[in-house]
Amino acid sequence: MELKINEVSTGVNEIEVDLTYDEIKPEIEEAYKKESKTITIDGFRKGKAPMHFIKKMYGEAIEYKASEDIAQKKFWDIAGEKGLKPISVPQLTDLDFVPFEKLSFKIKYEVKPKLELKDYTGLEIEKPLFNVKDEDIESEIKYMYKANGSYEPAEVVENEDYRITCDLERTNNDEHAHEAPKSENIVIDLSDPKVNEEIVKSAMGKKIGEKFSFTFVDEHMHGEEAHRVEYAYDGLIKKIEKFVNPAETEEFFKKISQNKATNLAELKAELVSNVESYYKNQSEQIYLNSLLNEVVKNNDFPAPPGYTESILKQFVDMEKENAKRYKDPHFDEKAAEEQLKDKAEWNAKWRIILENIAEKENLKVEESELEELAKKESEGTGISVAKLMKYYKDTNREELLLEDKVVKFLTDNNKAKEIDANEKVKTEKEEGKKAPKSKKKKTN
Repeated sequence: MELKINEVSTGVNEIEVDLTYDEIKPEIEEAYKKESKTITIDGFRKGKAPMHFIKKMYGEAIEYKASEDIAQKKFWDIAGEKGLKPISVPQLTDLDFVPFEKLSFKIKYEVKPKLELKDYTGLEIEKPLFNVKDEDIESEIKYMYKANGSYEPAEVVENEDYRITCDLERTNNDEHAHEAPKSENIVIDLSDPKVNEEIVKSAMGKKIGEKFSFTFVDEHMHGEEAHRVEYAYDGLIKKIEKFVNPAETEEFFKKISQNKATNLAELKAELVSNVESYYKNQSEQIYLNSLLNEVVKNNDFPAPPGYTESILKQFVDMEKENAKRYKDPHFDEKAAEEQLKDKAEWNAKWRIILENIAEKENLKVEESELEELAKKESEGTGISVAKLMKYYKDTNREELLLEDKVVKFLTDNNKAKEIDANEKVKTEKEEGKKAPKSKKKKTN
């Protein structure tokens, strides 16, 4: 066998292989045996024709058909021996088979390119800090109370802790007003922040049988023109109910806190702790995403298209499985591909960059580390260490552990610049207001 490996471009290699007929003869004979089981020749039962008849009548077709399969098999044998590590489906680019003489072929395949890494340490990345607001805690407590409270009949609306049942009727003085159907028995929770403010104000002090008025404004774009339509309504109150808070018993606080609080003070403390933990995780995740995005941006390169396509397929397949699991009949595979395309390309670049960082910084996952992990998980699951080790290798657990090491290296060797998240949002809003708005010219 003659073998030659050429670098076609960054991340793309091509292998050239020349084999004598004798070197592929075992595979050719195997192809004859396989095909003979399906061939029928007059005078013989199916699969029982003598081999020399089969070779005489179908030999050339069988051998040409087998030659492509042999080329693919030989490629993977060579890949294993030489450690080629293709990252996408290899493409057969040339096949030259001469019966009884030779088989020559070329196969192009993608590999993770070697990069000249730069600017992946010593960076300063913003890390937003979120502060727990008293009003957020109070709002959450109010929501918990609302979910566990009750309503009692009332005669008059005194504040926002009421809900009303009413009929609504359009009152605009225009030719289409009478065409609008009356809406009956509409229940409106006046404490709901999504409710029209005019409804809340107009309903205050009203009794059963009395009317209230409000307007609804519909603003939308029609082409490049902004349209604003105002609709006027009258509401007739048919029923009034007052919200009653649940009794603040120990059982109530245990119920809404999953046995973590027995009174209001403990509930507030538990909520503050939960929100702080959530904000901390969010802050860490935002910082990490920003750091990795910066590293990828600083080391940008054309992602191998075949590798990107394989990652995209993985993402789309996951979305498809989720759609099946949640019985979503509207899953659109083409739309999912379009939506996930950029994510797949970024992941292709990141996975290649992280392996280059690992190699440069000598970051490795040792067999002993996998064994240590298997021992810990074995104690908790009862699954043997040997089975877990096999599972790790079958599912590329080593790659995930290597990524964890690279991420830790990056977080240890770059600086987080802590900023107040609320102040940043406020500043961005103010800058957005100051920025000049571009005007679109009308075209006829």
